[in-house]
Amino acid sequence: MKRKTWLIAIIVVAILLLAFFVFPLSKSETSDITTTVKKGPFEVLVYSSGQLESENSDNILIPEKMKDRQTQISSLTITDMVDEGTYVDSGDYVATLDHQAVQEQLKNALDELEKIQSEYDDSKIDSNLTLSNQRDLIINARLDMEERKIAVDESIYESPSEQKKVRMDYDKAERKLEQTKQAYTLKTQQEINKVNRKFINYKQIKERVNALEELMGALIVYSPRAGIVSYYSYPWGGAVKTGSRVSQWSPIIATFPNMDNLVTKTFINEIDIALIKKGQKVKIGIDAFPDKELSGVVDAVANMGQLMPKSDAKVFEVKIKVIGSDPDLKPAMTTSNTIQANYLEDVLYIPIEAVFKNDSLSYVYPLDGKNRKQIIETGEANENFIVVYQGLEANQKLHLLEPEGGTEYPLAGLDIYQAMKEKEAEKKAKEAEERAKKEKELENQKMPEGIKLPPGVVISSAS
Repeated sequence: MKRKTWLIAIIVVAILLLAFFVFPLSKSETSDITTTVKKGPFEVLVYSSGQLESENSDNILIPEKMKDRQTQISSLTITDMVDEGTYVDSGDYVATLDHQAVQEQLKNALDELEKIQSEYDDSKIDSNLTLSNQRDLIINARLDMEERKIAVDESIYESPSEQKKVRMDYDKAERKLEQTKQAYTLKTQQEINKVNRKFINYKQIKERVNALEELMGALIVYSPRAGIVSYYSYPWGGAVKTGSRVSQWSPIIATFPNMDNLVTKTFINEIDIALIKKGQKVKIGIDAFPDKELSGVVDAVANMGQLMPKSDAKVFEVKIKVIGSDPDLKPAMTTSNTIQANYLEDVLYIPIEAVFKNDSLSYVYPLDGKNRKQIIETGEANENFIVVYQGLEANQKLHLLEPEGGTEYPLAGLDIYQAMKEKEAEKKAKEAEERAKKEKELENQKMPEGIKLPPGVVISSAS
């Protein structure tokens, strides 16, 4: 008997399902789907995913010698690095920088040093030889002058003209000796400068060789303290890891995050960013621990947007400060953030689908048999509901879909529409008044005391 009863029930259900699909409800029947005006607290929430990072971190930096300009190395590649999340003690291995690049530079510097040292030694020999020749010229000039002096002494018995000639030869020899001495002084300074230039070049190359040798010994990077190694994230995206290049302009190899001071970095699309303000409350979920929920607060909102990779959509960076700490949390964990953009304590709200628009009007279809379009004043909205300030009452029934012939219903509540227009006009007048006040203040700041602008001339701000 029970089996027969179950069989009959199954057949009935099958017939009903068949009737439902074969004979769908008419428009008049579907339009009877209704909703109710609710009253209570209302939240505007913005959802986003983010990534945990430490607000304050200690950084592991490139070797100090890499910042030395004498090395002439602007950047190096990380050839090896410990895995992110590795716990290291003070002095433990962290990373290795490219030895080959430094080795090549060192080899070139040593070759150059050998060459310049040879040139330096040759310059000293050449200088000694040149000055030695110059000293011989001085000796010869002095001997010639002494010889001319003897001739002068012996010419006292000669005719006056012969004495004059001998005297002139002596004067020439004396001048030549002085010129040779002066030439020797100048040549000495010239040779000293030449040797000094070679020595300076030699010294510079020698210092570069020493700097490169010191850098070679510092390419294995060790931890300055104990902690968990975290990969450093670039502001423009991506992270420093094996294969990344580091330089004195981007010197961070890795970080030690402070897990007691965390933020979650997220990106909000340009449509919702106007809703986000500093200080708003946030509920933070951790994807790795679905049962955990943390509290947070919006800490910073970027003023400039940025394009998403491979997309035309613009987003704005938002940092959310995590309140408290949890030993299970680790950097780079994905978070699910629910930002409370607005909270209203006690308001009326209805489903967004129940609101219809006509030009600048918003209206609903009350389910009270009066067949009218009720004008309403709407306010904040979330993903499902919208706040209603005028035109409805709590628990009032509404059509969720437009009823048959609803487009022909008359409008009700034109006074609400008029009040909304007046309110908008007052708002614009107030904004205009504030702008005029700011322009007046700017005018008073820019114009010297006692000078007035001509009638009709105003000074407006650049904004």
